Amino acid sequence: MARTTDSDLLPQELRVLVAVADTGAFSAAAGTLGTTQSAVSHSVRGSERKIGAVLFERGRAGARPTPAGEKAVAHARRVLRLLDVLTVEARDAARPGAARGELRIAAFRSAALHLLPDVLGRLRVRHPGIEPRVRIVRETGRGTAGEVADGKADIAIATLGGSVPLPPGLVARELLEEPYALVHPTGHGSPRALPLVDWAENCGSYTRDWWAAQDWIPKATVEAEDDGAVLSLVSGGHGMAIMPALSLVGAPDSVGITDLGPRRPTRRVGYVTTTELAASAAVSALVRELRAEATVRVVAYGEGEFGARKPVQPSCRPMGRRGIRTSEGDPGGSLTF
Repeated sequence: MARTTDSDLLPQELRVLVAVADTGAFSAAAGTLGTTQSAVSHSVRGSERKIGAVLFERGRAGARPTPAGEKAVAHARRVLRLLDVLTVEARDAARPGAARGELRIAAFRSAALHLLPDVLGRLRVRHPGIEPRVRIVRETGRGTAGEVADGKADIAIATLGGSVPLPPGLVARELLEEPYALVHPTGHGSPRALPLVDWAENCGSYTRDWWAAQDWIPKATVEAEDDGAVLSLVSGGHGMAIMPALSLVGAPDSVGITDLGPRRPTRRVGYVTTTELAASAAVSALVRELRAEATVRVVAYGEGEFGARKPVQPSCRPMGRRGIRTSEGDPGGSLTF
């Protein structure tokens, strides 16, 4: 049996790193862990010695992870999560197919509102032991995939093919490709002449190229916080928008939806998880339900039902025409289903 060495980090040392990063101070981390500040300081110094790098910048304002610290904390979260999964699945080894325990899901707003409820409902029926926790994250910059990379989520519902590369150690699989449509006040005679209402989101290169080639699309005069606000503004007659199908689920009668033609832009929606968690019972169970739901939606999109079965998200424009805002500092949401 392999023996630990002085350079091995212990689970408790990993928990200390995560606690300091989460609380921003050694004293606060001590309170979270139920120990003393000196014990936290000693643990961090020991981890820094073993790793050979300074992990936190200390100051009167607290403790902030250095670049090395950010990497260490992300790996610490993922290792600790694997230890949790190891314990649960080893205990359940005598019950093949059983899945239970917490399942942390990161999703962009429209997916959380319109894709996940049906999926989680079926998941609960088939696997009552699974406890889903959903965190809503803006799909800009690193987006939901960044939550998985940082060890804050087990699986993410994400837009694929964007300008931000997938972090190493993650796997992504496409679930569906949804079309964009022109959205405008119902009955308007010249919807393309209306001002543009827009919002920031990650999008693929095809969509950015399509947008750049459309001379009729003006610069946005209104930039909303999310696609729900965009739909509300369009409904109120304040402009038109280019929106993906998930954002149009349940659109009011005051909103008209016009197909953009056979070369219309599309958005690829999929899931992202780690290579280690991809085969875990809880993640595998969720993926099966996501694929079943995606099949239904793909059929609906093929029949031109843009507003069929809800989901939401913002309209894209090329990176050069408007900078994409990062999700750092944006308030997220956390829901337990």
